[in-house]
Amino acid sequence: MELNIKQIVEELGLDEPMKEIQFIQTKHRMKLAHFWDIKKGDNVLEIGCGQGDMTAVLAACVGESGAVDAIDKAKPDYGSPLTLGQAMDKIKATKLGEQIHVEFDQDILLDDVHFPRNMYDQIVFSHSSWYMASEAEVFELFKKLRPLGKRLCFAEWSTHIEEMVQYPHLLAAMIQSQYEAYKKSSQANIRTLLTPEKIISLANLAGWEIAHKTIIHSLDLQDGQWEVQYVCEDFEKQMNAINDMPDKVKENLRAQWQILKTCHENMNQIIKPLPVFAFTAE
Repeated sequence: MELNIKQIVEELGLDEPMKEIQFIQTKHRMKLAHFWDIKKGDNVLEIGCGQGDMTAVLAACVGESGAVDAIDKAKPDYGSPLTLGQAMDKIKATKLGEQIHVEFDQDILLDDVHFPRNMYDQIVFSHSSWYMASEAEVFELFKKLRPLGKRLCFAEWSTHIEEMVQYPHLLAAMIQSQYEAYKKSSQANIRTLLTPEKIISLANLAGWEIAHKTIIHSLDLQDGQWEVQYVCEDFEKQMNAINDMPDKVKENLRAQWQILKTCHENMNQIIKPLPVFAFTAE
């Protein structure tokens, strides 16, 4: 696995600081692909591909005889420091790009978006469910995708912390999901906080039967620190943009923000990401 990770990262042509970060991110996604048993020759649909961290790993796993259709409802100019389009263009320019087809600004829940039945061997949700606008949207996606593929491969942060150093990551996600509830539209990374139990319930209601589930630990991921820093720095801007939030809710959110800032000041170097909940369903 180590060699494959290095090869994928080298393909992306990153400079040294970014290469180290990408190695950690790619290693985690290789763990997911291994658990999901993504095979050579598989035809894969990826929902919420973002900047393509998972897409590159999927392409490496399916090889030249497979294919990855990567879809994201965000526009290609979204994201920083690289936009989604720029990041995916870098991947498409490599050997891995030969088996990748990407569509941004694509909402598959629209009535005029159709796929052939049983077209895919694997349908992948990798750290994309919290980006959805609501539980209802996640359910509708699970439901529409049910006839399109043989297996659903899912991964998202678990809300079940195992160590106190993971608490700031959970708190940052909770704060974001609460103020996002007052927005009419958004492209935030965290819009809907979903527990593992709720995700399983939604998948079952949509006709998927859970085959295997696990918890994956990747404590070297930087995402926990990134989310905490983002909320600490951006909270006032987000709150000022909301006009109809009750005063009591504002007070409660500000108290949570103060707790998070204290965690950031005292624990920043030891903040760890949440565990990752993953499953396959058929």
